Order: sequence, then structure tokens, then C-alpha cells
Amino acid sequence: MKKLWLVVKREYLTRVRRRTFIIATIVTPLAFVLFFVVVAFIFSYQGDKTKRIAVVDKAGLFSEEAGLADNGSIHFILENRPLDTLRANYKEENLSGVLYIPPITNLYAGSYTVQYYAPKSPTLAVETAMRERIGKRLRQYKIEQFGLDEKALKAIDSNVSIDPEPIDESVKDNVSKLASSIGAGIGSIMGIIMYMAVFIYGSMVMRSVMEEKTNRIVEVMISSVRPFKLMMGKLLGVGAVGLTQLAIWAVLIPLLTSLAGLFFNFEPPKMDVSDMPDIDPNQMEDMMLLAMQEIRSLNWWFILPSFLLYFLGGYFLYASLFAAVGSAIGDDIGEGQSLTIPITIPVLLAFYIMFSAVESPDSSLAVWSSIFPLFSPIVMPARLAFSPPVWQVLTSMVLLLAASVFFVWLSGRIYRIGILSYGKKAGWKTIIKWTFSKM
Repeated sequence: MKKLWLVVKREYLTRVRRRTFIIATIVTPLAFVLFFVVVAFIFSYQGDKTKRIAVVDKAGLFSEEAGLADNGSIHFILENRPLDTLRANYKEENLSGVLYIPPITNLYAGSYTVQYYAPKSPTLAVETAMRERIGKRLRQYKIEQFGLDEKALKAIDSNVSIDPEPIDESVKDNVSKLASSIGAGIGSIMGIIMYMAVFIYGSMVMRSVMEEKTNRIVEVMISSVRPFKLMMGKLLGVGAVGLTQLAIWAVLIPLLTSLAGLFFNFEPPKMDVSDMPDIDPNQMEDMMLLAMQEIRSLNWWFILPSFLLYFLGGYFLYASLFAAVGSAIGDDIGEGQSLTIPITIPVLLAFYIMFSAVESPDSSLAVWSSIFPLFSPIVMPARLAFSPPVWQVLTSMVLLLAASVFFVWLSGRIYRIGILSYGKKAGWKTIIKWTFSKM
């Protein structure tokens, strides 16, 4: 046990002290924050200069009191001068374009065309701003002309929502209309984290084995440590490195993102609910409060420990296989591509099944995939937010534990021979022989 601990300690300290580990651990959160800042800047960017657009309103839709509201870098100017005059003098008056709103001749027409005169075609932002403002005012104009009650029209278009309720009053399950959306979001995040962790840290184990085999360091280590203990030490050491890195990221990413938001004064985009007649202005705030309440009401004391167990089980299962492949690879690193394909396929299948499980967490595909050991480390974490039956979670964990122990044992038998095999290319036929060898 002491020798195993020494291998774990060596593997862990060697990796966390490396410059590449320190850089990756720090740069990854910074890159995430930089991406957040750049995206926020792009969405808040209003253009280099204000666009001045003259509006000739022959339809009488707008007035000085109810004019075209400005939109960030777009400034609308109501004009009484003739259209030809404005078109001829647009350069002298520093106009980006002239918007001509023709008279309304048919109130029953389903379409209405306005003309925009400019040296260049309007940008998407300009076109959207003009279309939204004219469309909204045209609707109000038609309502007034037809003598209709706008409140009655809004009441016709009802927003139908589904409020899930338990069929049995004795059941105290927390059911809400946002549970599915929140569960899908949390499940997707957990599944993606597991998918990335399997590849990143499994590949890290494989590279470590390959480096020691190529540099002949393993020959010295085998003289004092049994091959199986050496492999287990690598698995435990790299696993501890992975947990350390994830823990640091879990703290740094939210912290740095919040600090960046405060420093750059980024505000969440505000929705103009006045342009959405079907949405009550107070409804958005109520939904946000309900979403926060739903997130807090999730059984995090069950979700987070379960996620950690699936992380460890999935890591040991796949990392042991990557270690076995790394021990079988010779001097040519390119050989590993063909040997890792059988390991990669289950991970990719589980990743795609995860999206189906998020959409339909109780489907047969989701249930049986979350129980199958090769898929469960990725699929079951995606279902945890949907409160799957306890028997499914326990069955999945037991099978994952058994499969992890089996594959660690199997990989150990491959590792003990492959780590000292040089000069020949090992295929799957050779690897299977190593498994049953009595060396």
C-alpha cells in the first residue's frame, strides 16, 4: 500500500507542478471569461457612428408626439420636405438614407411596402428597426380605423401554458412547468462535462504510460513496484489531478465571469416586451423567479454526490482502458489511433444518446442506456436532474462499479505485459492473448 501511495503522490505532484498544468488551469477560465466579454461586447456594440434616417410619412402614421423612437445608433428624423429634395441633398445633410412611407390605400391588405432610399442596402439592424416600428404603428392605425378594441384583440390571442400537477395528491413531488427546461439544461451540462473528462483525463493517462514506456523509465519502476500497482497509481494520481483541476475551474469561472461583468459594466439584454403583445411585462419577472426557485428546489444533495460517483466510475473504467492501450503502443504513436477506436465509439454513442435522454428522460433508450455501464457515466448524469427512480440509479451505480473493477483488472493484465513489450506492433489479437497469459 505504501508503494501505491508513493506512485500516486509522484504522479499527482509531477503533473500539478508542470508548467503546462498551471497554464491550462489558469488560461482555461481566462479564455472562458474572454469569450464571455467578447460575446457581450458584440451584442452590445451599436456601430461606429449614428445613422441619421429622414422619414417622409405620407400615411400619417407618425407625429412628433408619437414618432419613430430611436434605436441605439439609429436616429429617425420626421421630415415635411418633399422626397426629391431629401434625396438630392442627403449628402449635405449627412443622412444615411430616406424612408418613404406611402399613403395607405387598402386597410384590408395583408402586406404594406415602404421605400428606403440610400446609397447602400440597409443593414439588418436598420431594416429590423424600421420594420418593427412601422409594423407596430400600422397595426395601431388599422385598429383605430376599424374602431376595434385593442384590449379585446389582445384577449383573443391567448398564451396557453401547461402547469404539471401530480395525479396523486399524496405524492409530494415538486412539479413545475419549468422543471423540464431546467432539468434539460443541467443534464446537458453534466453530460458534456463527463464526456470531456473521459477524453481529456483518459488521454492523459495513455500519454503518461506511453512516455514512460518510450523513455524506458518504466523498466526501473517495475523493479520495485508491481505493474498493477503502477497502473493503479497512475489512475489514482491522474484522477486526483482531474478533480483538482475541475474544482479550481468550478471556483474561478463563475468568480472571474462575475468580476468581468462588474468591471466592464455588462448588463443582460433587455427584452422590449412592448413589441410582444402576447407577453405580460410582469410575466417575464415571474418566470425568472420561478426558475430560480426551481433550481434551488432540486435535490442537490443527491445530484452532486451521484455526479461525483459517476465521474469516478466512468474515469476508472475508461482511463484503465486507455492505460492498457498506451502500454500496447510501440514506438510509433500513430498506432494508438486504431487501438483507441473501440474505446472512443462507446463514448461517442453515449454522448449522442445523452441528448435523447435529456429530451425524453423516461424513454426506454434513456433508461437502459443509463444502466448500461459503458454509457451510464455520461447518460445517467444527464437524467439526475429529472429525479429518476432510485432503483435505476442504484442498479446503474452497482453495474458501473462492477464494470470498473472488471476493466481495471482486465487492463492490469494487459498492462503488465504490454508495458515491457518493445519492437513489435501489438494488434487486438495480441492484446487478447496478453489478457489470458499466465506471466
